[in-house]
Amino acid sequence: MIEQNEKWINIDEAAEYLGVKPGTVRDWIRKGKGIPAHKIGKQWKFKCVELDDWVKSGKSAID
Repeated sequence: MIEQNEKWINIDEAAEYLGVKPGTVRDWIRKGKGIPAHKIGKQWKFKCVELDDWVKSGKSAID
C-alpha cells in the first residue's frame, strides 16, 4: 500500500495540504519559487514528502 506522503496529488490537493489557495501554488510554479512540481501530461503533480522537504528547507519562505 502506498503511504499518503508517497502518492501523487494535484494542485488543489497540494494547496490544501500547504494551507494556501491553488492560485498561490500556480504563482509559485510560474515565478520559479522552487516548489517541487512535476508536469505529468498537462497537469502539475506533487508528492507530499517533497513538499514537506521543500517547506523544511526554508525555500518556501522566499518572497
